[in-house]
Amino acid sequence: MASTKDDGTDSVQFFEGVEKLLEIWFTSSSSINRKQGDLRQIPHESSMFLSKRRLILKTCGTTTPLQCLEPLLELVKEHTGFEEVENVFYSRKNYKKPELQISPHQAFEEEVTLLDTFFPAGEAYSLGSVDSDCWYLYTLNKEKSVDEPSEPDQTLEILMTHLDTEVMSLFTRDVCSSADEATQKSGIDKLIPNMIIDDFLFEPCGYSMNGVSKNGNYMTIHITPEPEFSYVSFESNIPEASYEEIIRRVLNTFKPEKFVVTIFANKESIAASCPRDMEQTDYLKGSGDWLRTDVQYCRFKNYDLTCAFYSRFPS
Repeated sequence: MASTKDDGTDSVQFFEGVEKLLEIWFTSSSSINRKQGDLRQIPHESSMFLSKRRLILKTCGTTTPLQCLEPLLELVKEHTGFEEVENVFYSRKNYKKPELQISPHQAFEEEVTLLDTFFPAGEAYSLGSVDSDCWYLYTLNKEKSVDEPSEPDQTLEILMTHLDTEVMSLFTRDVCSSADEATQKSGIDKLIPNMIIDDFLFEPCGYSMNGVSKNGNYMTIHITPEPEFSYVSFESNIPEASYEEIIRRVLNTFKPEKFVVTIFANKESIAASCPRDMEQTDYLKGSGDWLRTDVQYCRFKNYDLTCAFYSRFPS
């Protein structure tokens, strides 16, 4: 994507493709209907998905999404009838150049300090090696009351780096003249069929898409194609008993050298066993072979999570 900042050392203007992902679930002590309701997405080069009780905000570059927390929580309480935050998930991969970020996003510790002011029961985690690739998570991880049943929930995220240059060229104005052309030539429209897609091709390069389905699921992809710092993220909450085929499609489409997979699922989800299955997956095969280099499995009070790191083999 086009950048407004020059890192001062490289001949190509640097852009931080790594996103900050904020997801908040709201609840009320009253008898408000707790069903999820219709999903809505706000068309934009970033991603915002709204359902009845949940907000998802995903932004890259040097944006500062945590600065929206105070006005957001006030607006929700004033206009929706939801009185409490049921859970919050804030996550991101480690930045390539954290020094270019704006406070409070230069360091995870700084982000946690801010989050703690709004969520005193929050807990922070760092998964993976702090010396190379790692993934950060902040969540409430609190018990649900027995009379407050959970609705099925699951999220698959794939964060890819060092991507195939020929594939990445599709997301430049030199090769594709429109977002729709890039979507179809790359095969993004076939990753999860029957998604209603809103896509955007930046000038001179970069791409993002948000997709929603009629049954209330979403998919979002952000692409930074420059070879010096290429990055692609894929995320969806589509419920599946196995994510193996979707992961394979994504890898075959973008052909990364390295990637991180995270799978969240609660026990009510059809995907409840997927975090444990991912933990036990040493190899992934597709357009290449990828070897798992690190994995961590977490059992929270309401969710299971696996965060797995892979590199192309042989490297």
